[in-house]
Amino acid sequence: MELQNVSRWYGNVVAVNDVSMTLGPGVTGLLGPNGAGKTTVLHMMAGFLAPSKGKVTLDGGATWRNPGVYRHLGLVNEREAVHGFLTGYEFVLASAKMHKLPDPAAAAKRAVELVEMTDAQDRRLETYSKGMRQRIRVAAALVHDPQVLLLDEPFNGMDPRQRMHMMSLLHALGDRGHTILFSSHILEEVEQVSGTVQVIVAGRLAASGDYREIRRLMTNRPHVFAVQSSDDRRLAVALIGEESVSGVEIEATGMIVRASDYGSFTRALPRIALKEGIRLRKLLPSDESLESVFSYLLEA
Repeated sequence: MELQNVSRWYGNVVAVNDVSMTLGPGVTGLLGPNGAGKTTVLHMMAGFLAPSKGKVTLDGGATWRNPGVYRHLGLVNEREAVHGFLTGYEFVLASAKMHKLPDPAAAAKRAVELVEMTDAQDRRLETYSKGMRQRIRVAAALVHDPQVLLLDEPFNGMDPRQRMHMMSLLHALGDRGHTILFSSHILEEVEQVSGTVQVIVAGRLAASGDYREIRRLMTNRPHVFAVQSSDDRRLAVALIGEESVSGVEIEATGMIVRASDYGSFTRALPRIALKEGIRLRKLLPSDESLESVFSYLLEA
């Protein structure tokens, strides 16, 4: 899946502005504050919206006005528009029939089992909880085993057990070579499912790739490390003279070290500790979480 200099505007309102990205096999998280343009990007990828400018392609073919892409693509959008009078199984079976699968009943059964909804498959959708509706919609999107899966807020309404199962399922699909893009406003979910992110802020692509690597490229912000050693005070004195260290604080549980350069500091620390005869017990980057990266990107 590829976006090349894609923009989408509504009158004078620019929803997506010159976004380029390439998605390959594996699981990628799509991040951004409310109104950033995430859903617009997903809808252009799924062929629901035409880009005002640029190209959106799947295996080289345009997604807009190209029904053939749906043989290789599955979508779960944020809206929960389902026919409440259908049972869960009937809903997934209808999707299998629309895809003209050779054995739609068997495909529907496999998809329902995949999302652990077999026990409730004969109940009407109108009796389902929000999390159950979400899972049966994922089953309908997976019934034809698409190579690309697009999910808009897929964990909405799920309880912790359901959420963990869905995370495991996405991991397994990604490991099998499927291309999965899912949006979420809960950073912990993205962090657990995928380290690879596409971050959209105000309609623009703010960052792309592994969020840990993105953090290390932010040279304008000091990197913060939690350090414990056999002699924190002596190590702190030695570190103050190191060029890559911009600050050291002694705490009851160890040291907080601020470094201007990630690589230089992590190479210098063991050398300095060895020279001083100090044993290192802990070295942990403490602001390398996805939450830190996301907040830094928003501030920028």
